[in-house]
Amino acid sequence: MILDLFKLDGRVAFVTGAGRGIGQALAWGLAQAGADIATVTRTGESTETRRLVESCGRRFVDLKADLGVPEQRAGLARRVAAELGRLDILVNNAGVTGRFAPEEYPPEKWRYLLEVHLFAAMDLAVQCSEFMLPRGRGKVINLGSVMCFEGGLNITAYASAKHGLAGLTKSLATSWASKGINVNCICPGYIETEMSGVLKNDPVRGPQILDRIPIGRWAAPDELAPLCVFLASDASNYMHGSIIPIDGGWLSR
Repeated sequence: MILDLFKLDGRVAFVTGAGRGIGQALAWGLAQAGADIATVTRTGESTETRRLVESCGRRFVDLKADLGVPEQRAGLARRVAAELGRLDILVNNAGVTGRFAPEEYPPEKWRYLLEVHLFAAMDLAVQCSEFMLPRGRGKVINLGSVMCFEGGLNITAYASAKHGLAGLTKSLATSWASKGINVNCICPGYIETEMSGVLKNDPVRGPQILDRIPIGRWAAPDELAPLCVFLASDASNYMHGSIIPIDGGWLSR
């Protein structure tokens, strides 16, 4: 049956930054499809995500680390595999924001954002490949943005990181496709989260953004989950290096 291709029973997914927002929605979606879930957050406390995952009858592990600090990323994949017995899926979701005019962007904030969005994605993909390459199968899903295609306004570090993540996706896919690892990138448009609330509620930028979205609304985080489940499942086995917008038509306009 074709729907069986989407099942994730018996698999383990490592979703970074799943304490809230998009990461939480993706973790819950993967759990509903049958996967056990591990996450890493700066607090190590993802109470609501744990409740959602465990309500699906799946196991949940919450690790504590700041992904912007290389030393704290060391050994995370091995810890997930030790706790849950294997590691099949990596979702590089964790992110931070920063909005400054280019000439005013603090260098330390630029570096930190690049560490979280880009350096950590590469680091964790390589860590997870230790478990995927010997089996000849695995799924790496990077969370990009429509800023993989655009420059944005006063978000030079974020746009640079997302462009880099698109390139990383293609490069890893080129290296690993023949070895059974699928690497793809989801590029959301404007999603309603706690982090995006300031922008959505801005009296100038909020209406400007809404007016450009053809569907006429921002997305809910859980609208990204079906695409993530597809990319994590056997249904996407022939997809390698795809950069996939899911944006309500934003890039089409």
